[in-house]
Amino acid sequence: MAAMASSPHPATLITVAPTGAETAKDDFPALPTTLEELVDTATRCEAAGAAMIHLHIRDREHRPTLDGGLLSEAVAAMRESTSLVVQLSTGGSVHDPLADRLKVLDAEPDSCSLTMGTTNFGDDVFMNPWPFVCELYQSSQERQVVPEFELFDLGHVAALHRLLDQHGLPFGGRVHCDLVMGVPGGMPGTADALVAAVQALPS
Repeated sequence: MAAMASSPHPATLITVAPTGAETAKDDFPALPTTLEELVDTATRCEAAGAAMIHLHIRDREHRPTLDGGLLSEAVAAMRESTSLVVQLSTGGSVHDPLADRLKVLDAEPDSCSLTMGTTNFGDDVFMNPWPFVCELYQSSQERQVVPEFELFDLGHVAALHRLLDQHGLPFGGRVHCDLVMGVPGGMPGTADALVAAVQALPS
């Protein structure tokens, strides 16, 4: 994650994203999907130097879920067991309704992901229409949640500039960006794409 501001920030912030929404527990039994497994993973990652955890939550059948109770339980468990910054995914899975994704902030995380536009995601479409992006961003400002802007292509970087111009800086005053590279349908994981994206980021 890159932290962009009016002056360079000297710290390096290591984020761990242990679960995701696409991988099945049956295929990868070691995937942390229960609360106990997530807490154990978070504790070990913090000991290894991680500063933030990006959480996708699973239900009792190990399927992706945006259940508000489970999200709140996970946030509370992370704060009780670790000192990590707790970031919740507002992307969920590509099939989650927009209304459910907006409710993620009800769990009161420290940070949240915020994808800056619709993108093809393999054979699926990851929907992030502009009104939804703006509503989620303004909600994060009001609730004092720090967003991490997920950028799948240069169009998303342009949309980030537009968002900041229209609605101002995020809570905390720093613009945190995640360049998502190599997803089929997004920008490739090449040096040229990385240079172009970094050069286009807000300064």
